[in-house]
Amino acid sequence: MAIVQVFMILLIAAITLALHFIRKHLNYWAERGVVHEKPHLFYGNMKAVGSKQPLKQPFHDLYQKYKDKAPFGGFYLSLRKAVVLFDLELIKRVMITDFNDFSHRGGYYNEKDDPLSGHLFQLDGPRWKQMRMKLTPTFTSGKMKFMFPTVVEVGERFINVLSDLIQKDDVVKEGLEIRELLARFTTDVIGCCAFGLECNSLKDPEAKFRKMGQKVFTERRHGRLLFAFAQAFPDLARKFGMAFIPEDVSQFFMKVVKDTVEYREREKVERNDFMNLLIELKNRNDTEGLTLEQIAAQAFVFFLAGFETSSSTMGFALYELAIHQDMQTKVRQEINGVLKQYDDKLTYEGVKELKYLQQILYETMRKYPVASLVVRKALVDYKVANSPYTIEKGTVVIIPIDAIHHDAAIYPSPSEFIPERFAAEEIAKRHSMSWIPFGEGPRNCIGLRFGKMQAMVGLALLLRNFKFTLSSKTPVPLVYDEKAVVLTAKGGIYLNLEAIQA
Repeated sequence: MAIVQVFMILLIAAITLALHFIRKHLNYWAERGVVHEKPHLFYGNMKAVGSKQPLKQPFHDLYQKYKDKAPFGGFYLSLRKAVVLFDLELIKRVMITDFNDFSHRGGYYNEKDDPLSGHLFQLDGPRWKQMRMKLTPTFTSGKMKFMFPTVVEVGERFINVLSDLIQKDDVVKEGLEIRELLARFTTDVIGCCAFGLECNSLKDPEAKFRKMGQKVFTERRHGRLLFAFAQAFPDLARKFGMAFIPEDVSQFFMKVVKDTVEYREREKVERNDFMNLLIELKNRNDTEGLTLEQIAAQAFVFFLAGFETSSSTMGFALYELAIHQDMQTKVRQEINGVLKQYDDKLTYEGVKELKYLQQILYETMRKYPVASLVVRKALVDYKVANSPYTIEKGTVVIIPIDAIHHDAAIYPSPSEFIPERFAAEEIAKRHSMSWIPFGEGPRNCIGLRFGKMQAMVGLALLLRNFKFTLSSKTPVPLVYDEKAVVLTAKGGIYLNLEAIQA
């Protein structure tokens, strides 16, 4: 009995001590006089995210409340202290000028127990730098030009699939959920360009590649608290062997990569694609060659980033054009006019001439940035210029893309869709950090050229062949899914499609 009493006393003492430590930790910003919102004991400032709010919301709210009062605000990612940057010059210094002081993302990855997590987006330090240098040749303009016909070919298949679908009675009544169809299009594009495989998602919505891609964004092995723990204490989480990518997803992609690599090496198949570059890196005769697991991780993140971001952006663009019929007519005229100059074919050179379509794409990425944040980690005690503040080493640094893109001081009437904001003369008037959907600096999105190309091709083909109008099932304005990792319309985006006769 005495042993039980001693145990209970020790347990209560341990809990009391832990709570004291947590409360003291959560006073960090108050003690330093930094603007912040009161945190929750366990979730910090993220309590409502995933249940009542989309990811972007707490950062957006903090920015709007304090942006004119301080260069940054304090924030708590669960128990992990962070700063949310408001000042555009400070953002430029973090991402470009003083990049070496903030080159890490500080996210959780575990190459041993969760091998697909060891990809370029998550890696830090020399390993990130080496991997970035190795992969950069894949995304040159020359490589984009080579992949262009593949994107067009898949796009033309997409048009044929849509032409058949809009004949169905239920589609005529309710419209098509365009977001899912666009994701199937981009899945097939990435399957061809990254893996050299026919994913067949357009014809088969249950295709394995599509289902596995969906799972990554909708399922985790562990809940919110364990995910927050891994982000706050990554070294400890690695010791516990914590993994977050669903096991069947990991096994699927590892097998696809293994089978593809073995087949290409055995049959001496060479293609000018992402997988071919990875195989070349694997077979380098030095200590820096890639392992099969590293190949799989890089192919995995290229697949995820390529299909999710482009399909979401195209969906939001078509939604806006369904509302603004005058813009839709204008851009269709531009597309038809340019195609006439190229024998009625969509060419790499022709796409570069679609200036108004590019403005529409850029305005979509302003109003609907699919990734609402950029995250960095301070590697030194960083003195903030023209202020009394220092960002302490180890602090997470958050650049709130969505909040900046909706700042009325930068973009008047930010909730309105105005493509002309991205005319060259208008861009020149704004700060270089006022539009950053791909991040900025040495750690910007490596695949931004591919993402833009895929979206431009997809939109050009769709708008040339179909007129889009709103379905009664789609709300105006859109409601966002609180549980989604990236910006997603709740319930999808339903549009009516009418074929345009050539």
